[in-house]
Amino acid sequence: MTSTGTSSSSRAADAGAPRPGGTGPLAGRTVSRIGYGAMQLERLRSDRAAAVGLVRRALDRGVDHLDTAQFYGDGFVNEVIREALRPTDDIAVVSKVGADPDPGGPVPLRPAQRPEELRASVEDNLRSLGTDRIAVVNLRRLDTGPGLRAEGDQVVDLDDQLAVLTRMRDEGKIGAIGLSSVTEDGLRRALPADIVCVQNAYSAVSRDDEDMLGLCLAEGIAWVPYFPLGGAFPAMPKVVDEPAVHTVAQALGVTPAQVGLAWLLHHAPNVLLIPGTADPDHLDANLAVGAITLDESSLAALDAVESRSADVRIG
Repeated sequence: MTSTGTSSSSRAADAGAPRPGGTGPLAGRTVSRIGYGAMQLERLRSDRAAAVGLVRRALDRGVDHLDTAQFYGDGFVNEVIREALRPTDDIAVVSKVGADPDPGGPVPLRPAQRPEELRASVEDNLRSLGTDRIAVVNLRRLDTGPGLRAEGDQVVDLDDQLAVLTRMRDEGKIGAIGLSSVTEDGLRRALPADIVCVQNAYSAVSRDDEDMLGLCLAEGIAWVPYFPLGGAFPAMPKVVDEPAVHTVAQALGVTPAQVGLAWLLHHAPNVLLIPGTADPDHLDANLAVGAITLDESSLAALDAVESRSADVRIG
């Protein structure tokens, strides 16, 4: 499988399939602005053929940016991607490190922040993906956003973490480095390491990181929001609960979820989406978001939606 590339073209473009949402830069290449977040493939564990088919469906519709992690399904998701990709595919596969599976814990993940754990996780990703190089590896920090927090020996200095990832980049195992669940101060500290993307919780109803989004835009860093519709945990607000979102959706004849995703694409040119699903029809609906146009009045109404914090701590 091809997980990196320097050409601005891709398999999808060469084959004539339009890339959903248009294109944007990521790690020195051009990718579809709407990619596919593979986490929910774990729901298809009992039907591996369906999981592989869903990935192929995304690729056949022009997606050339896949987001995954070894801790998604304890390697199952990576193995599905490995099976779905063909030697002729030119796909940017992005993975992340900073946590390990913990099936018996209160949540299915545990922090894995120490440098030796980060290296081991990269190696695990390489093996399960069946490649010798991953286009981008995101360091999942545990500083902010919903989810885990680091404690004890899992509280590790960012510089030490970047040092091991930089060495692995120099070794050719990583094409580029990104950050996830990071503070603005952490991003500024990391800029000398040539950060190519940031993945933070961000949506129309949770815009705590607006200043960081602006910093990424100024620095040429892709902004790849996770939980793009909010609502991942009970205490988090949901985009689809907002009256303004429903009003715009009804006027356009689309779903509130599609409006929430379309707003992100319109909000900043460096946004790359990675919505996930285990359902083929839902996949098609997500990819169709790229064709939605929001006029000035719709954008103004969506911009006026109240932003509430998404910082929900777990663990």
